[in-house]
Amino acid sequence: MAQIITFGALLSKAAVRDVGRVLQMPYGQVDRLSKLIPVEGVKPVSIEKALAEEPRLREEARAEEVVARMLDYAGKIEGLLRNASTHAAGVVIGDRPLDELVPLYRDPRSDMPATQFNMKWVEQAGLVKFDFLGLKTLTVVQNALDLLARRGVEVDIGLIPLDDRGAYDLYASARTVAVFQVESSGMMDALRRMRPTCIEDIVALVALYRPGPMENIPKYCDVKNGRAERESIHPLIDHILEETQGIIVYQEQVMQIAQEMAGYSLGGADLLRRAMGKKIPEEMAKERPKFIKGATANGVDEKKAGEVFDLLEKFANYGFNKSHAAAYALVSYQTAWLKANHPVEFMAAVMNADIHLTDKLDVYRREVARLGIDIVPPCINRSEATFAVADGRLLYALGALKNVGVDAMRLIVEARGGRAFRDLFDLAERVDLRRVGKRALEMLARAGAFDALDSNRRRVFDALEVLVAHSAACHDERASAQVSLFGEAAGDLPRPRLPDPEDWLPIERLGHEHQAVGFYLSGHPLDDYEGPLRRKNILRLDALTAQAARGPLVARIAGTVAVRQERKSARGNRFAFVQLSDPTGLFEGTVFSDVLETARAHLEPGRSVVVSVEANMEADTLKLLARGVQPVAAVVADAAPAGLRVFAAGAEAFGPVARVLERGGEGPRGPVHLCLMAGDLPGEVELALPGAYAVTPQLRGALRSLPGVLTVEEF
Repeated sequence: MAQIITFGALLSKAAVRDVGRVLQMPYGQVDRLSKLIPVEGVKPVSIEKALAEEPRLREEARAEEVVARMLDYAGKIEGLLRNASTHAAGVVIGDRPLDELVPLYRDPRSDMPATQFNMKWVEQAGLVKFDFLGLKTLTVVQNALDLLARRGVEVDIGLIPLDDRGAYDLYASARTVAVFQVESSGMMDALRRMRPTCIEDIVALVALYRPGPMENIPKYCDVKNGRAERESIHPLIDHILEETQGIIVYQEQVMQIAQEMAGYSLGGADLLRRAMGKKIPEEMAKERPKFIKGATANGVDEKKAGEVFDLLEKFANYGFNKSHAAAYALVSYQTAWLKANHPVEFMAAVMNADIHLTDKLDVYRREVARLGIDIVPPCINRSEATFAVADGRLLYALGALKNVGVDAMRLIVEARGGRAFRDLFDLAERVDLRRVGKRALEMLARAGAFDALDSNRRRVFDALEVLVAHSAACHDERASAQVSLFGEAAGDLPRPRLPDPEDWLPIERLGHEHQAVGFYLSGHPLDDYEGPLRRKNILRLDALTAQAARGPLVARIAGTVAVRQERKSARGNRFAFVQLSDPTGLFEGTVFSDVLETARAHLEPGRSVVVSVEANMEADTLKLLARGVQPVAAVVADAAPAGLRVFAAGAEAFGPVARVLERGGEGPRGPVHLCLMAGDLPGEVELALPGAYAVTPQLRGALRSLPGVLTVEEF
């Protein structure tokens, strides 16, 4: 058994990127130039043709000598073979050692040999080719079923009904984040237009959504939903195209049409399909008169038979194997069914599949919030090493934190068993913290995983070294199986004194949490600025995206800087790509040299800023060009609320609230009301505190973080 070799050719886009990199041109510029090369079908046109058809590319070449030189070099190497690799799924199996049949090649990245003949020639050498496709989604489905079984729900995924209303409502509304095959924005648009009602619609969409065939998606959707009449090709074959709204979508339909209209055998129809699909001129020249002769024998007009042959020739190149599309559509439907009927377990399984990919986890976390599912933050007493479900809530995985291994977290979960840790010392005495690692423990502390044992995250963080030493002493004592002179066992070792610093401020806690989780899980630095930003008409990402979809605009958006990457243009000017986030998502903006020079100090990671942008949508992607940057605090300084209302669970919150208010601060002043939500009272009691206080976002954040404070509202 062996894999099959493939050869990667340098097509025009890849040639431009490779030559641009060798010439040390800025990545952004090379990327932009590469995207100017048009695509025909699934392949980019040649550089020569791109220069003839794309005036912007010609202008770039005239404007800069390095661009002209890069395109000249790229044109010379275009079409050469770039590398050898192996077919993604193809495997050949022989009846004897393969080196007796074909020459073999050893891919350094694989233990399995590969044939030196590619897939076209390996079949002609007499070997049978199989495609084995490994799908991560199958693991996701099984993980979801395992999570359901934990709470006593047994599901046979092979027996679920294929007419579930919830699943098709989910498809029709394009709520398909994490649903196999239909996650992209283009697929979501197609789903909204199609409004699928049966599994055949999903099969057709999987087959149609590819370069070339996708031009038929609007027609399919319009006919399906009664906005257009179905076109008849010929009464002999219209029934074959019934399920695909009169459009030839599948290779099997090409074969059926040849069989029923022109009297082909199934074997002959398959040869016709192959000749059409691979555009073999000699074979096509033989097949056309044969098809027309067979069709006229069945009473079809010769001219009509020629038209149908031309139609088949066009669609055979586009046609997709229906059995392949159906298999993928079924897996897609299974994921949609799970998401519609068991969303918590499904999303936990999806997040487990990408447990180390922070960017994807952030997308899924936002989808979980949109679904109204509560997320339990990382917790040493509740979370597991991987994502799990309890009481309809998603338990965030300890192993999903940065620089924290799943295996190390399993040590903690196994030691916990069915008995929660009482405090930090109980944890240290039951878990050998040396095996967990100090770096992993720091991430747990930053993420707030120890909050159930000690809510002062800074104290926990500062105490880790002491706790690891105490844990080591306890486990060494236990391992020695000895008792000291005074009869002390490991659990009787004296517990060291822990440091007692003041806790991190709310904004600091969020910063540490971001460092550990990869995104803001329990809140966002802009949460306390929500009211002032709204009063200043500063948009959030979701609103800006919706407006940009209707046309380009100039607006202001607030965000917290995550990453700033500076580059140098071919002319020597500095520019930057800056990634930011707000409570509704992540976004990236381009900052050119004139703005960068004045705004660089504000664009440090962790800083919150307001950015004036030119916004537009390009291929479903929001493009932002920064025209100005200001610190968020400066922008909202004159947009303070009239006052603050603090909701407290009980009288024990009064002391901490008073201490925070006494510290004061600079900024617009206003009243603060304290609302007591005591359980034995018929309602709430509202007290207007004497004096005026700096009613700033910073004060609001400090009050929200206090023990006993439920929430803080503006008025």
